[in-house]
Amino acid sequence: MKKNKFLLTLSQTEEYLYSSYEMTKQLRELYERGEKENAFRLAFTLQPITERIALLGRALPTYTAYPKAHFMVNKVIENSVPVDIGFTKEGWFSVRLPMLLPKKDKGTTDYIRQILYPAMQKFFSGKEPWRCNRSVLIYRHVYDEGDMGRRQIDHDNFDVNMVSDIIALYVLRDDCPSVCSHFHCSAFGDSDRTEIYVVPEEDFILWLEAEKTMPKRGVTLYENASKK
Repeated sequence: MKKNKFLLTLSQTEEYLYSSYEMTKQLRELYERGEKENAFRLAFTLQPITERIALLGRALPTYTAYPKAHFMVNKVIENSVPVDIGFTKEGWFSVRLPMLLPKKDKGTTDYIRQILYPAMQKFFSGKEPWRCNRSVLIYRHVYDEGDMGRRQIDHDNFDVNMVSDIIALYVLRDDCPSVCSHFHCSAFGDSDRTEIYVVPEEDFILWLEAEKTMPKRGVTLYENASKK
């Protein structure tokens, strides 16, 4: 007999919710006892569980077979996790995600797809395609400056594949090494976020100079690319 997807997903959600509840109680106790190192480790273990709960929560409405459930879920994601997409004043394409990307082999990147792909679809709906033949795909990992003592993640430990694939689908001829280079840097700002830029190869030095004076809140993004 085929398992009911709704009930199966609901049971998984219940299990993860119970685990997260127990872990958050333990996390509070550790932190209040001053065991910050152990609290960090437990909080890091809790992170992928909460991400999994969010994914299951998004799937539940669609498994009820309610008409327009998928559309309604996407609208909730769009309103609760805003993604900034546009062009800088120099004409460089940019995406700003309101979180740091997950580490490789830690948790899942499915939620990135659920956030970014619909946002890209909406932004480019009715627009002429924007393609960059030879480019640099830049990841700027921004940490909340309110936590300056926080350990930064090595650039090669970020899981960027999902984001790169979606960006390439809309604005790159390809993301292979022959036509696209990759560059990573880290900075402090007014919140955790990930900024992605697609910059023509010949403009990369200009971007490096511009990065030094980027505002803590992020650069202004425009609906259309400026005409050079």
